[in-house]
Amino acid sequence: KSANPQWREQFDFHYFSDRKDMLDIEVWRKDNKKHEELLGTCQVDITALPMKQTNRLELPLEKHPGSLLMLIAVAPCTGVSISDLCVCPLGDPSERQQISQHYCIKNSFRNIKDIGFLQVKVLKAVDLLAADFSGKSDPFCVLELGNDMLQTHTVYKNLNPEWNKVFTFPIKDIHDVLEVTVFDEDGDKPPDFLGKVAIPLLSV
Repeated sequence: KSANPQWREQFDFHYFSDRKDMLDIEVWRKDNKKHEELLGTCQVDITALPMKQTNRLELPLEKHPGSLLMLIAVAPCTGVSISDLCVCPLGDPSERQQISQHYCIKNSFRNIKDIGFLQVKVLKAVDLLAADFSGKSDPFCVLELGNDMLQTHTVYKNLNPEWNKVFTFPIKDIHDVLEVTVFDEDGDKPPDFLGKVAIPLLSV
């Protein structure tokens, strides 16, 4: 019930490529659980923003009244990685020892915000739902932890895909839940949902 909403939420997007890319933003209005209406869209050219500083942007919504006020900072990725299984970041015993020492009890108060990190190996999926007319799917896997999101590549025409990827997330809240969702890539259309699992960090 507001024409001037304040969300004050922070989202982290991990950008590993040198290609030009746009941040697409949509604003939606929700009447009830079923009815939604698009109130406007806008785009931000990430490559045009200065690095290592917070950019205050007021973005007018395209073809609709109103604007969005955002703070966007582009900074080098820290604590986040995607790698192949054969070069797993924690595979080296000496590295594991360094990390164990970094997070030992005597060092726990040096940086209160540095809670730790989570490493997830996404190996494969088995017996997925067939989403295409061919009796196959084009599955990819999305991992979300808090407002952090990483995803695998798509394996085409396969109900038993193997991704063999290793994802590393910094942990900001020990009460967060890791959500792993499998989607079917569907060209220009929104991806189809194939399944999901939620894993509370406290259960790991």
